[in-house]
Amino acid sequence: MKVSDILRVKGNTLFTVTPDQPLADAVNTMAMHDIGSLVVMDHGNLVGMLTFREVILAIVKNGGQIGATTISGVMDSHPLTCSPDTEIDEVRRMMLGRHARYMPVLNERTLMGVISFYDVAKTVVEAQDFENRMLKAYIRDWPVEEGAAGNAVPGN
Repeated sequence: MKVSDILRVKGNTLFTVTPDQPLADAVNTMAMHDIGSLVVMDHGNLVGMLTFREVILAIVKNGGQIGATTISGVMDSHPLTCSPDTEIDEVRRMMLGRHARYMPVLNERTLMGVISFYDVAKTVVEAQDFENRMLKAYIRDWPVEEGAAGNAVPGN
């Protein structure tokens, strides 16, 4: 299974900000849309990622206030990225390795979307559920051999 499968199901709603915007604007956008991340774009290029983790660290560092902080001062300027062709197992390893909850998806330099750890986990669980249903149906329909019950060896 690939990242493109997640994006196809998830849809293409995407929220972006620019590095020079106030952090307060980003926090309002995140709260209004109930999202945990924003992609930071500058002149059509991905330049960073802002997640609730960076927001919380910035607020704590600033004594509990957002203040006049800009997004560029707190964003992750080297976020993990993947392509639509990246396998889900590889994405899981990458996200776990960096404790990343969100990952922009790029097709070369074009932003295709963002996937979350939740999206990946949901996809894996759904795939496993489907596989389990297929295996159970296969086992349930297993052909019974003639005389199989009568061929048992006594004492075993």
